[in-house]
Amino acid sequence: QVQLVESGGGLVQAGDSLRLSCAASGRTFSSYGTGWFRQAPGKEREFVTAISASGGTIYYADSVKGRFTISRDNAKNTVYLQMNSLKPEDTAVYYCAAGFLVSSTYLMPQAYYSWGQGTQVTVSS
Repeated sequence: QVQLVESGGGLVQAGDSLRLSCAASGRTFSSYGTGWFRQAPGKEREFVTAISASGGTIYYADSVKGRFTISRDNAKNTVYLQMNSLKPEDTAVYYCAAGFLVSSTYLMPQAYYSWGQGTQVTVSS
């Protein structure tokens, strides 16, 4: 099983950028699809973006399309989330997750079986 640790969260103003990192330990990280989810206070965890094990397939939620970019460096066992043009509604705890995924399951949190502890992103207006 892979262990995940997120970093890079913080407090920024609307319009600013942040880059989150998800560092993985354990074997065969390059075999795992990886996703980012977020959860705002009082709301359910929601899908943000995901990337296949090879990096060849990427999914984005409509709410972040054109502003967020997911990428991965399998040599460094790390997945990144570049967030640009941040909005107050992006405020949430962001979680990295990994699993053996097929196309129909990337958006489903229950398909992932390894989760990080989360990193807080706060966007002020």
